[in-house]
Amino acid sequence: MAKKGKGSGGKKARTPKKPTQIWKCYEVQGDKLVRKNPFSPKSKGDFMAVHKNRTVCGKTGYTEFKSKKQEE
Repeated sequence: MAKKGKGSGGKKARTPKKPTQIWKCYEVQGDKLVRKNPFSPKSKGDFMAVHKNRTVCGKTGYTEFKSKKQEE
């Protein structure tokens, strides 16, 4: 039988999860909190992630692409 090398099986070391930074999704205007990101149309109450060329709902996968005219 051949010897097993280091990379054959065993448990992987887990990296700790980063805490969610929900405070980055809000803005303070006077005495009110205002959401920066839009709501998802398919999953009410959830944020959509804003990327360079699209907005995406992480829960449902719903995506809205931005046109090139909107980017400029």
